[in-house]
Amino acid sequence: MTPSAPAARLAQLNVATLLHPLDDPRVAPFVEMLDPVNAAADGAPGFVWRLVEDGAADATGLRPAGENVIVNLSVWENQEALWDFAYRSGHLDVMRRRRDWFERHVEAHLVLWWVPAGHLPTVGEALERLADLRTHGPSPRAFTFASSYTAAEATGHLPA
Repeated sequence: MTPSAPAARLAQLNVATLLHPLDDPRVAPFVEMLDPVNAAADGAPGFVWRLVEDGAADATGLRPAGENVIVNLSVWENQEALWDFAYRSGHLDVMRRRRDWFERHVEAHLVLWWVPAGHLPTVGEALERLADLRTHGPSPRAFTFASSYTAAEATGHLPA
């Protein structure tokens, strides 16, 4: 008997406010890391999906949260897979240098939530979860690595 597929996947959104436009030479090291880091994510164990702009390799051209705010939206099999990619891969090098390219956030900039397997979250849905986290704090509906909830705890909060 083969094991059944998980009923839920972990979605994540993070937003970052650029200090300078993406074509500014001061941001060039970040831009140069985009393709390798995205390729690493695409090949990472537990990776399911990431948002990309039509006709592009990434989502940096999408600006749903403001002209100088870039978004990263992805889905992972579980929290451990996302954690391993974020903190145990080349992605960590980008995070260590984030102050070179992005403003320091004074409110939540990362939100996690559970989605049914096969569901691809929209940017609107993701921004709504971030707003929920900012307004109400962590809950099974919108949380962070530091205040996580299981898929079972979030059952009543899964999108249709």
